[in-house]
Amino acid sequence: MVFATPSLRAQAFPAPAYKSPYGPKYFYQSHVAGITTKTLFRTGIKSGMFGGVALFGVIFFASGIPKLQEDILQKIPFIGHRFIKEIPASDNPF
Repeated sequence: MVFATPSLRAQAFPAPAYKSPYGPKYFYQSHVAGITTKTLFRTGIKSGMFGGVALFGVIFFASGIPKLQEDILQKIPFIGHRFIKEIPASDNPF
């Protein structure tokens, strides 16, 4: 294998002789396998939204379960009183 002499070989990253203050400001963005912090933030926000909608759907469909009403729904401020079921004495069989 033939190599060029060191004086004729090109530098790996040539240093610019002059950099204009009006030119673009390039910088290297850190990443791991192409995933940046911006990507993680966007993905986290989107998955949080989908998770919130999914949680609302599960609670909406399961709101008829008495254990869920007592343990979760009655403890929500301002709307918890709507899930308290009081049976009148006339409907009590004993």
